[in-house]
Amino acid sequence: MSVLVVGLSYRTAPVSVLERAAVSPEETPELLSALLASKHVAEAMVLSTCNRIEVYAGVSAFHGALSDIAGALAERAGTALDALADCLYVQYDADAARHAFRLAAGLDSLVIGEAQILGQLRDAYTLATDLGAPGRLLHELLQHALRAGKRVRAETGIDRAGQSVVTAALEVGAQRHGSFTGRPALVVGAGSMGALALASLHRAGAGALHVANRSAARAERLAGGYDATPVPISDLDAALDVADVVISATASPGQVLSRARVESAMRARDGRPLLLLDLALPRDVDPAAAELPGVTLIGIEQLTDAVDAVTAADIQAAETIVAEELQAHLAALRSGDVAPTVAALRARADEVVSGELRRLGQRRPDLSDEQRADVAHAVHRVVQQLLHLPSVRVRELASEPGGARYADALRELFGLDLDRASAAETLQASPLETDGLDPQPGRAQDGGEA
Repeated sequence: MSVLVVGLSYRTAPVSVLERAAVSPEETPELLSALLASKHVAEAMVLSTCNRIEVYAGVSAFHGALSDIAGALAERAGTALDALADCLYVQYDADAARHAFRLAAGLDSLVIGEAQILGQLRDAYTLATDLGAPGRLLHELLQHALRAGKRVRAETGIDRAGQSVVTAALEVGAQRHGSFTGRPALVVGAGSMGALALASLHRAGAGALHVANRSAARAERLAGGYDATPVPISDLDAALDVADVVISATASPGQVLSRARVESAMRARDGRPLLLLDLALPRDVDPAAAELPGVTLIGIEQLTDAVDAVTAADIQAAETIVAEELQAHLAALRSGDVAPTVAALRARADEVVSGELRRLGQRRPDLSDEQRADVAHAVHRVVQQLLHLPSVRVRELASEPGGARYADALRELFGLDLDRASAAETLQASPLETDGLDPQPGRAQDGGEA
């Protein structure tokens, strides 16, 4: 079985397509069930952020699984598969692993080095795990990718230098709209993106801060940390009338700020300009609002040219770590692939020994139980010693590129039947290492890669 990644992102698809294909945490179980119903998909995980929708799968057949996964994404997007095909990217086997590692490191994000993607990847993995969708292959991939992402942020400056989408949006907004200092601001949405937006506005010296959210309790908790005022969602129009800067980052399936709502606010503002930063997917703000006089609207799709602060040295250092961790992961996979062969070899040896001991018992019924035990112990020790070095060496050789041929040769030489090796022996031969990375519970509330 191999890893297959099928997805679409800000690099390959317009925001309108990403909006339609987006998958909320509540919708994820249904999609995972549909994917696992495919005869070609044995494991699955779905990552959905404001900049990408990706399916990670453990598959038995490349073309069949690709067709099933692409079909599921096309159905999500409400479009024909042929129409979506140009927006999709496909990564397989080692390339799929490389993609996961670079993603966790922040090297494939809209803004290089942004930090939230690591948490979003962890959340996607946690949700899939809770549903029992990943198997051993995806568990090992995701756990190693998460470790690699943490290492990149610990050993390079990419996390400190990289801007979040919120930071990039504020910088672009300040360039077009002027300084935020002293200007009243409104944040719509109290999820992680909303929290980051409020913190950024507070640091920027914005004036009166307000937070609107469907859950009043969440708005109150977030507002309390920044001396902001919580606003019931029913009072959103009044808050919109007075704010000079509005950042909207909700998980709403529909538009929160329609053209009519923004137009009404502009009439109440007596000509004061309004900056709208829409960081949600699907979009919170009607794109038609940008046509209104005095309104500046900046959305996700306009941030691709935002200048990131990551130096070439930081990027290169991150790429080097990714390459090292990827090589270790692939070597571990190759070594793990030989485990069934080693288990089958030992099972074959046990079968031969057991047969010979039975025949000995039939030929020498005069042997005492103690003598039988001594003979059995001696024979088992001889076999174990003979098999020890080949077992160790084939694992070592299998971890190298092209090492699968050594396991193939071992199976051919001894006529091994892998189906007869017990699952317990196989797992014992290549244990799953968690490295203390049990994902923590919790879900991103705004669905934004930032």
